Amino acid sequence: MKILHLDTNHELLINQLNDLGFTNDEDYTASKEGIKARIHEYDGFIIRSRFSIDKTFLDAATNLKFIGRVGAGLENIDCDYAKSKGIHLISAPEGNRNAVGEHSLAMILSLFNKLNKADNEVRAGKWLREENRGLELDGKTVGLIGYGNMGKAFAKKLRGFDVTVLCYDIKDHIGDENAKQVSLTELQQYADVLSLHTPETPLTTNMIDDVFINQFTKPFWLINTARGKSVVTKDLVSALQSGKILGAGLDVLEYEKTSFENLFSSTMPEAFQYLIQAKNVLLTPHVAGWTLESKEKLAQTIVDKIKAKFC
Repeated sequence: MKILHLDTNHELLINQLNDLGFTNDEDYTASKEGIKARIHEYDGFIIRSRFSIDKTFLDAATNLKFIGRVGAGLENIDCDYAKSKGIHLISAPEGNRNAVGEHSLAMILSLFNKLNKADNEVRAGKWLREENRGLELDGKTVGLIGYGNMGKAFAKKLRGFDVTVLCYDIKDHIGDENAKQVSLTELQQYADVLSLHTPETPLTTNMIDDVFINQFTKPFWLINTARGKSVVTKDLVSALQSGKILGAGLDVLEYEKTSFENLFSSTMPEAFQYLIQAKNVLLTPHVAGWTLESKEKLAQTIVDKIKAKFC
C-alpha cells in the first residue's frame, strides 16, 4: 500500500510505517489541486489541517482505502461522503487528550489566581497584592460539555481537587467515577466553571450564545479548548461586560481558519479586540493539545490504528 503524507509529523510515523511494509511519499508544499491530480496513485493519505477534504478531492482518490488525521477531530473531511465510498477514517484523540486536560486545568488556575495579570504588573514595576487576591478551585462545581476523550482527561485531572464535576453529553450512560452525568439544565443550574470538550458539528456551532449563557443560574467562568466556532464571540464579550461570565480561557477562537492561517493577517473584529485587552481573559493559539509528548503520541496512535486495520 502506498501512503501520501501531506503534513510533517513526528518521524516515528513514517519510520514505523516503513517497517510495516508501506510505501511512504511526502509532499508538504504542492497545492490542493496538485495533490488531487495524483491522489489516485495512493491507497491512503495522512493529513493534519493543511486543507479540507471535500467531495471533488475524494472523487479523484479512486484507490483510497483510508485517511489518517493526526489530530482529534475530522471536521476538515467530508466524513459522510468518504464513508459512502468505503474509505476508513482514522483520527487520534487518544494522542493529545492528556495535553488538553492539563491545558484546561492550567487555564482555570491561571484565571482564578490572576497569574497573567499579576506577572505583567510586576514586570511593569507594580506590586499590587490586594488587587491580585485569587480564588480557590476547591468547593466549586465544574461543568463539562462533551465527555469523550478530552472531557474525561480533564475530569481525571480534577480528581486532586475538592470539586464537584458534572458532565453533559448527547450520548447516554457515559458518566464515571470522575464526573456525574446530568441534564444540560442541571449543569447550568450548578456550574461555577464551564469547560467545552465538543467537536465541531451543526449541534455545537454557535452553541454558546446569549440565550445559552443567560440560562446559567450563577455567573461562571468559561474554558474553551475545543472548537472556536462553538462560541459566539460578541455574545461572550457582552457577558464578560455584564459580569455574567467572570472570565474566559480561550485556546480556540471563532475567527481562526481550519488551516491555521495567521489570525492577525486581516482586520480584527471588534469583539476580538476586546478579548485582547481584557485582563480576565486568557488567550492561547490553539495549542492545548500541542505538546512535545502529544506530537509523539498522536503519531503513534495513527500507526497503531493503521496497523490494526490493514496489517
